[in-house]
Order: sequence, then structure tokens, then C-alpha cells
Amino acid sequence: MGLLGRYVFRTTMMAFVISCATLTILVWFTQVIREFDIVTNQRQSVITFISITSLFIPMLVMMIAPIAFVISASHVLNKLSSDSEIIVMNAAGLSPWRALRPLLAAAFVVSVLVAYLAIYLSPLALRELRNRITEIRTDILTHIAQPGRFTPIGGGVTFHIAGRQPDGVLLGIFIDDRRDPKEHSTILAQSGEVLKNTTGAFLLLESGSVQTVEAGQTDPRIVTFQRYAFDLSNLAGGPRNIVYSAHEKFFWELFSPADAQQEGDYRADIHDRLASPLYPIVFAVLAYMFLGPPQTTRQSRALAVVGMIGALTIVRLAGFISVIVGVHMPVALSVQYVVVAGALVVGLWRISRGTAVEPAPMMAKLAALMTKWIPASAS
Repeated sequence: MGLLGRYVFRTTMMAFVISCATLTILVWFTQVIREFDIVTNQRQSVITFISITSLFIPMLVMMIAPIAFVISASHVLNKLSSDSEIIVMNAAGLSPWRALRPLLAAAFVVSVLVAYLAIYLSPLALRELRNRITEIRTDILTHIAQPGRFTPIGGGVTFHIAGRQPDGVLLGIFIDDRRDPKEHSTILAQSGEVLKNTTGAFLLLESGSVQTVEAGQTDPRIVTFQRYAFDLSNLAGGPRNIVYSAHEKFFWELFSPADAQQEGDYRADIHDRLASPLYPIVFAVLAYMFLGPPQTTRQSRALAVVGMIGALTIVRLAGFISVIVGVHMPVALSVQYVVVAGALVVGLWRISRGTAVEPAPMMAKLAALMTKWIPASAS
């Protein structure tokens, strides 16, 4: 890689780091709002909130990296064009591959990053995120529930305590359990404490009663007890009850689905992760196909950018649709590979010819009309 190649590679990677970091932070802000109840409802510190929600970042980088790379590649190619370096290179008879090679090298680096995130780091972070949130919600009784307040601790379960002793023993316990639509249970106990062991978390209740009303019945069934263990693990999916989704599975775990329903999701996720590292490479080829050849006017340059965005959108949208449909129709998963291969072949063929991709006549006429209309309307 010569001086020009090192310059293009270095500039592209620097722009990629900046673009990827900026986009990741912006998207991260929109994602963390979903878990803001960790601070509000469950009274965790801001530091805990940030440390937990930062586990979203590997997944976000995996999705954003190809887009950030396109932005950085377009920036470099536009810079070369605005400085007339592309025109000089073309006039000097340099092969178009001279500028494409460093872009492909940068795309390969990004592809390796995306592959590592897709296969290992992203599912690892998502699993840790699920575990941390589960742990916080399981500890809601010992750290969050306040005397005199009705506190929801899970779907359909409401908890109330009259007091709390310094040693952690809870007094005057009331539990309303509506998780089962076939019956409604109310538990009253004089005292209780939270116990944790290898099997999960339990609220050990002392001296109380369980009142159960079955659906369609008016008379309750009352059972008194001296000691009763209320399982807290199931409320938030305790550590031994967590069922990880396909995105939270490591790549090699996706080849062993537990049932037929998971098979479709796992198969689609396998192909999604396999195809993800291909997009930075095909995006580099498409970006150079549209922006690499010398353009004679600003109008043609703008149309080339529009054409590039349209081509990239079609390629990536085909991948998304292929994965979604492929859950129930496995043959659809091959569509993303066909589209990626077709884009690479067409892009490399156009680059080898060394000519700019001309916009459609209708687009050129529309751009010309808009160019004339904007100054007229401004005046």
C-alpha cells in the first residue's frame, strides 16, 4: 500500500471511528429510555444505570458500523473529489483499484469487528444485561419496597409491608398475586425475610394465611401456615429461570434449538450474523462505484450520492426482509446472499470500466428543474 493508499486508509478509519461513536451515542440515548425505570421505579443510582445500559453498546455498534463506514468512505471520496485529486489521478492514468484497495482494507477491518461483535461480544453483553436487570428486580424486596407503600414486584404481583427491622426482617406482609388468570391469591403474614440459595430467591413467611379465589367462584379457599416459602425467582426470571432469546445466544448455541418454535428464530439469526460482516465490504464497493469516478459537475455529484444511498438502502433492506421472512420460510434467507453477491459483481464491473454511473434521464431533469426553481424562489 503506497502513500495514497495509506492516506485513504488512515482517513477512512479516523472518520469511521468518529462516525460510529457519534451514531452509537445518539442511538444509545434512545435505547436507554426503555430501562429508565431502573432509576425511577427501582431507585438505583445513576452510575448503576449507566453501567447497565452501556451493555447495549456492542449490539448497537454491530448494527451501526456498516452505516458509519459508508459515511466515512463517502467523506473520503468527496474530499478527494473536492480537492480534484480524483480528476488528477484519472488524468495521470492511475487504475481505479489504487483508491479502492485501501477502502476495501478498511472495510475488511470493520467486517472483522462486526463479526466479533455478532459471534461473541454482543450476545455476551446482552446476557449480562438480562442478568443484571433480573438481579435488580429480584432484590426489590430487600432494597426498594418501602413500608406503607404498595409496590409492584412482577407482572400481576403487588407487595406491601408494614415495617422493616434493622436485621432485614419484614413485618406485616401483604401479597396480592394475580399472575394466574384462573385464580386470585392473597397472602398475609406477620413477618418474613428474603433468603437466597443455589435454587433461587425466596421470601420465607412466618405465621399467616393464603386466601385463594378461583375463577367463577365466590367463596375463597383459606389455608393457614406457620412457615411458607414464596418464590421470588419467577417474578423477574431468576438466574436459573432466564430463557435467553436468539440475540442473547452465542453463535455456536444457535445450532441447538430447544424446540421447533425456536428453530426458525435461531436459523434466521445464524444467517443474519453470517451476513452482517459482508455489508461493510459491499458498501465500500457501492460507495466507490458511485463516488469514485470523476464527476464533471456538482449536480452529477449530488445525483451520485442520491444513487448511492438508494442502492445501499435496497441492499440492506433486502437483508432485513430476508431475515424476517426467513423465520417461517427458510428459502428466503438466501435472498440476502444473492443481493449482496449481485451488488458486488455489478459494483466491481462498473469500477473496472472506470466510468461514472450516470443518473436516469428523469432524475437529471428533475434535479435541473429544482436547481432553477430554488434560486428563483429565493429571489
